[in-house]
Amino acid sequence: MLEIPEAQTIARQLKDTLLGKTISKAVAASSPHGFAFYFGDPAIYGEILTGKKITGTAAYGGRPEIEAEDMRLTLGEGVNVRYSEDPKKAPAKHQLWLEFNDGGIIFCTIQMYGSIAAFPEGMNEEYYYMVGKEKPSPLTDEFDFEYFSGMLTDETKKISAKAFLATEQRIPGLGNGVLQDILWNARIHPKQKMATLSEEEFENLYSTVKILLAEMTEKGGRDTEKDIYGNPGGFETVMSKKNDGMPCPVCGDTIRRFSYLGGNVYVCEGCQGTGK
Repeated sequence: MLEIPEAQTIARQLKDTLLGKTISKAVAASSPHGFAFYFGDPAIYGEILTGKKITGTAAYGGRPEIEAEDMRLTLGEGVNVRYSEDPKKAPAKHQLWLEFNDGGIIFCTIQMYGSIAAFPEGMNEEYYYMVGKEKPSPLTDEFDFEYFSGMLTDETKKISAKAFLATEQRIPGLGNGVLQDILWNARIHPKQKMATLSEEEFENLYSTVKILLAEMTEKGGRDTEKDIYGNPGGFETVMSKKNDGMPCPVCGDTIRRFSYLGGNVYVCEGCQGTGK
């Protein structure tokens, strides 16, 4: 799933690859998918995107966005985005196809679920899109310790570290994926209640969020996700499915997986405790 580091990486690659090119063909929803969600009617995407020149890119939370003159094309967290100079290499089934005047293509596929939105600039007021634009990214100076401290209220003190960081769009684009290594590096268990953190632990959590997301982004995303060329990111995850059941590289305890708050979490109890 795309989160902050991957969205930033994809937006940068799309800009480097597509800037100045013109969309010569656009097709959406040619392969039906029960959990592919489109903004508006995908049948008109060809009409509203064809002939538009790529003028820029952006990333909001976990969503990369292509700017095509007065149009915007935003890709949600579950969308796999790939670029190729050879249309024959694209899969037969896809949820979005963009062909450009130089023959290159962007194709998007969705495995589990994902959203694709093409719309005139300023015409999308969907909640997740707007909150991603309005709230400061941890990659910016606006996301400072004062802002982070303001997230800790009487209500959020009652919830767990995972819920605090990765639910209710408190930090758009920080999801269950990047969360794992953040909490491991901060030595905090996903179930630990925020009220039990000391001042030092809370400050360390903030620093870890800032430092680790910046590192993940600088390295082109996590090694569990791929860029527009199909290459995995350069950040080597420790708390992910690839290390489930393996010894922790710090303390040697076994990395364990369990389900919590709607997704799998990976924990080293030797480093993070039991959360109680």
